[in-house]
Amino acid sequence: MFGIAPDEFLLVIIVAIIVIGPKDLPLALRTAGRWIGQIRRVSGHFRAGIETMIREAEMEEMERKWKEQNAAIMAANPAPDPADGQTAEAATDQNDPPSALPAPPSEPVAVDPEVAAVAPTEPLAEPLGEMLSIAERPARPRSSGGSAA
Repeated sequence: MFGIAPDEFLLVIIVAIIVIGPKDLPLALRTAGRWIGQIRRVSGHFRAGIETMIREAEMEEMERKWKEQNAAIMAANPAPDPADGQTAEAATDQNDPPSALPAPPSEPVAVDPEVAAVAPTEPLAEPLGEMLSIAERPARPRSSGGSAA
């Protein structure tokens, strides 16, 4: 640990006990631990910031290389015109509106009993209409302050 041999570490402990005293040694160790923790946190944030900057610089370099390669590939192989070699009939087919949607089934569809058990059975009291502003909303009757049993 930090290049300190066990016998040197033992000597530091003995000197600390003599200088600080056994009574105040726990408080001193606690304070030293807090300082070491703060130093580690600051160094961790600093290291993370440096690593982020390095990663961003590498990504910018890679993006620049990719753009250069992409430009070279696109210059060597231009994209063909989609209308090249296409007949007039095929071009008009692309502009036709889509076919109509299929009609709803004439027979009732089977419903899963588990889904039907939790499906709402009553229609909504009020139809869902357009949104009203808070000032335009009708007032709702408020319940009395009693507690639910």
